[in-house]
Amino acid sequence: MRTTTKISFVATLALSSLVACSSSSSNGTPTDAPDSGKTGALDGGGSSPDDGGKAAADIVDTAVAAGSFQTLVAAVQAAGLENTLRSPGPFTVLAPTDTAFGKLPAGLVTNLTTAPYKTELGLILKYHVISGEVKAADLLGKKANPASVEGGKLSIDGTSGKVIINGGSTVTTPDVLASNGVIHVIDSVLLPTIVDTASGYDDGTTKFSSLVSSVVAADLATLLSGPGTFTVFAPSDAAFEALKAKLGATAYNAIVSDKAKLTKILKYHVLTQTVFAKDVASGSVPTAEGTSLTVTVAGGKVTLADSTTDTANVVLTDLPNSNGVIHVIDKVLVPADL
Repeated sequence: MRTTTKISFVATLALSSLVACSSSSSNGTPTDAPDSGKTGALDGGGSSPDDGGKAAADIVDTAVAAGSFQTLVAAVQAAGLENTLRSPGPFTVLAPTDTAFGKLPAGLVTNLTTAPYKTELGLILKYHVISGEVKAADLLGKKANPASVEGGKLSIDGTSGKVIINGGSTVTTPDVLASNGVIHVIDSVLLPTIVDTASGYDDGTTKFSSLVSSVVAADLATLLSGPGTFTVFAPSDAAFEALKAKLGATAYNAIVSDKAKLTKILKYHVLTQTVFAKDVASGSVPTAEGTSLTVTVAGGKVTLADSTTDTANVVLTDLPNSNGVIHVIDKVLVPADL
């Protein structure tokens, strides 16, 4: 799948160099750096500053000094979040190591550090940050669902002598102290859900406020935040406004206020499998609504045909989530027999 502007999935030379540097390994680990080989038991380990418990370096410099967070630091810089993580905070950062980033699908880090994906990269990184300072002692023996800075909630389970995040990522080294917060080293990258991503996405042009409010009104938020594997063709706010202009306010409001019709429309935008751009081909694809969409791949573009005479263009692909992928489209898809 490609965008209408034929977005390349090969980073520019500068960005490629950034990612290459990010994925390189370090030959030495400072004395106070987190040891990725430690067990997941939270026994109060981690860095212990010698100046009465207050670390001199901020979160960014602490991560840089460790040598095992090069990909994370490069991503923070690419997303424009470095100054935030140098500010007073305090913050709690769940920090994936370079090895953790290596578990992601091939090419994903490169894709996310290219210009069109800065907003998505920022959301993913903010999903690893909690406002305030949360130490290991605050997590052990408990379950909690704190809100991340991104807005989505995290599922934390510390009842088994170690801390598990979202059911699959383990804290391997806790309580790495910084001057503006604390770092907990984790062994997998965390991704927000489809609903969390859509709720927080705003690149200055594209937002999904209408889509999210519709999903909530149709009682589909739980489904699209759950463990399923989905592909969502996500209409922007501009796409909803275009539908309203075409139908007229009265007809549009009648549809979006009808829960059954709204549900039918929304499920028509969802596939019950995860399909990334590289796997898309022309043909008919079944939707969660029960009928099919016609996909056409031609000239580096992807279009979707629904029951109307106007096709939808896929304008941005492959926004990754924990439960699937989002492809942005410029039209609300309308199923037959609405």
